[in-house]
Amino acid sequence: MPVECYSSCILRKRATKGRTNGHDDDAAAAQVVGHVRREIEAGRLGPGARLPPERELALQMGVSRPSVRSGLRTLHAMGIITSRRGAGTFIVDGPPHLGKAPLEFLAALHGFTLDQMYEARRMLEVGSAGLAAERASGEQLAAMADEITGMFASIADATTFLRHDLGFHRAVAAGSGNPIVGTIIGTLTEIIWESGRITLMGLNLRESAETHRRIYEAIRARSPERARREMSEHLEQARWEQQKGKSDPKPAPAPR
Repeated sequence: MPVECYSSCILRKRATKGRTNGHDDDAAAAQVVGHVRREIEAGRLGPGARLPPERELALQMGVSRPSVRSGLRTLHAMGIITSRRGAGTFIVDGPPHLGKAPLEFLAALHGFTLDQMYEARRMLEVGSAGLAAERASGEQLAAMADEITGMFASIADATTFLRHDLGFHRAVAAGSGNPIVGTIIGTLTEIIWESGRITLMGLNLRESAETHRRIYEAIRARSPERARREMSEHLEQARWEQQKGKSDPKPAPAPR
């Protein structure tokens, strides 16, 4: 066999072997993800539960430790597990959380507009305000009140004010009692915060704080209709404030 042919055949075999091993590793990692999901579905793993060590997981599933590590990295990226130095790997505890990276990619890929963000917020948050008026616990009402206090205390600091603003919306979403709604709104507000797409330039922060207080008071008064109305008017006003710096601003909502 000519040297050139022999060398090319070896290279092809190595390349094919590499691809096969890559596929095998991917399949084994997916097996790890599937195993953890089944353990959660069966109730054997729950929030805050500690996963077995890598060696034990590898023996249980008949895969290599590198495959276990690959599967755990996938679960970590999904926000399902967290690692604690010296303690091990655990199922995440606390409120449900969606990884924001996929939504950020979608936003970049499809060019989500500010109007679309507000439309999505309005669809979700008006309903969540009504549910919060019916369901929010005393602790959740206290969390909303804390964010309102934070807004009034940070009127001279727009960055801190915005953090409390979005925190208030997350608190209302949590008060809805629906973890799916709360998770989606929480993820959306986090993206809004980190993207810098929403600013408070030109906004009367004291009036904004008063607007949020009216929403809170409606929720505390257990008035779903009023809470939905206050939230709807707030989001419409906020959308207009963001748009008014553009070349073709929309008319301001009628004063209340």
